[in-house]
Amino acid sequence: MVAVEDALKNDAVRAYLFRLVGEEGLDLIDKFPLEGEYSDEDLAERTGINLNSVRHTLYTLYGKRLAEYRRIKNAETGWLTYLWVMKFENLDATLSEEMDDILEILKAREDYELLNDFYICNKCGLRYTFDEAMARDFICINCDEKMDHFDNDLLAEALKRRVDAIKENLGKV
Repeated sequence: MVAVEDALKNDAVRAYLFRLVGEEGLDLIDKFPLEGEYSDEDLAERTGINLNSVRHTLYTLYGKRLAEYRRIKNAETGWLTYLWVMKFENLDATLSEEMDDILEILKAREDYELLNDFYICNKCGLRYTFDEAMARDFICINCDEKMDHFDNDLLAEALKRRVDAIKENLGKV
């Protein structure tokens, strides 16, 4: 695994984290101290980021196993405090799981494109499978125009290239 500082400099990792937690969340990640545990209030005060944004980011990262918390209870007041720590050692596994999910979706879409023959309405752009088009007598349900055959070879080939590239990146070739 690459060091946390190096991983956070990677454009692809930053794009993933940005998509996950947004600009304020990425700012929190950048400012999160690498050592120690911190409450959400401490983090908001240290970083100047809105407390609700801090909490949202932490829970989102927790859901991806990129943050963990330890809960402590104040004996006098009964209040619970959550102390947070980043777990970027899980970043590789999290990214691999995300890529596996994307691969599964793209592979299903590739199979759908390869297993079907398509027709398209040139007026409104709706695309139908052969069975759907035949059931409608090759007339678009949206605008009552005649459908034409749609050659999806370019789309199927693009999906195949994307699937192959992801498999190669994941070492699944």
